[in-house]
Amino acid sequence: MTASTHNTRTRSYSIATLPGDGIGNEVVPAAIEILDVLGTVHGMEFDWKHQEWGCDYFLRTGKMMPDDALEQIAGDDAIFLGAVGAPGVPDHESLWGMLIPIRRAFDQYVNLRPARLLAGVPSPIVGANPGDLDMIVIRENVEGEYSRIGGRLYEGTPSELVIQESIFTRRGVERVMNYAFALATTRSGNLTSATKSNGIVFTMPFWDEIFAERSAAHPSVDTQQYHIDALVALFVLDPGRFDVVVASNLFGDILTDLGAAVAGSIGIAPSANINPERDHPSMFEPVHGSAPDIAGKGIANPIGQIWSGALMLEHFGERAAAEHLMEAVEAVLVAGIKTPDLGGSATTADVTAACIAQLTATASRH
Repeated sequence: MTASTHNTRTRSYSIATLPGDGIGNEVVPAAIEILDVLGTVHGMEFDWKHQEWGCDYFLRTGKMMPDDALEQIAGDDAIFLGAVGAPGVPDHESLWGMLIPIRRAFDQYVNLRPARLLAGVPSPIVGANPGDLDMIVIRENVEGEYSRIGGRLYEGTPSELVIQESIFTRRGVERVMNYAFALATTRSGNLTSATKSNGIVFTMPFWDEIFAERSAAHPSVDTQQYHIDALVALFVLDPGRFDVVVASNLFGDILTDLGAAVAGSIGIAPSANINPERDHPSMFEPVHGSAPDIAGKGIANPIGQIWSGALMLEHFGERAAAEHLMEAVEAVLVAGIKTPDLGGSATTADVTAACIAQLTATASRH
């Protein structure tokens, strides 16, 4: 997917915009407002193509999105998602009815989730300062433990049987590891693998074997592997030792929520669902969910969505704009303009306005 160019100065991007549920309908508009201002500074314009898919759509139609949803958004440059999930709709209906079909149909096999301690954000790690924590978890995103292969037998009886299969393919594991190795070479040259081969006797030894093979093919990268139980402890006790971490679907999902908490709040954590070959649009979303307990109160933290927007810009090759955006976000946090999840009293609108003011004030430098 590439941007269409109106002239030599303005790049135009078509964005499938899915606010989804709960606070997604608050943080997506906030991020859009900020990105539009950023675009005027950096010669970009965005065509936000809004879709009202999600749990409200499900309650009206029995589906999370229409039958031709994927065809509607397949030609866009990216997908900008808010949140999925709402009371009254089972989680497996919302997840498997929208988010996972998008990831798999568009082969977004890399889930990239940074965990970085931003300036102005307190970490629960005692004595941690900005720069002490800066890692990226690469999560395999389309196979692994999250499969629909399995079933239930003799439901509701003492003989009930439940089977859930994990699916690991050589192609799937190799390609996500190759991506992680390539990323590590652009950073500190250090890569960690999450495993559990002492307890999971088929899939995890297979994962370890391929990691060893790919390590041999990338001798410039220093590698380590840890069992997942030890790794989660080290994420808390010594997060600064990690740079790039590669993990299976389930392990990556768990590690990144923990990484977000260590970095201060899941409300600031971004993610990118990437199709590296760019045959399909990639999708950008915050790690946090729909947070129905605070939806409609105007206090949702928009930074996870904003940072996801920065990842989208990096994917487009708009690195200068992405850096400008994150500099503005950190300046706002340092100034103490924080939502309640970060210990402040600012509203979503307060953070949005402050980010816009900071972008405007620093436009001449960019």
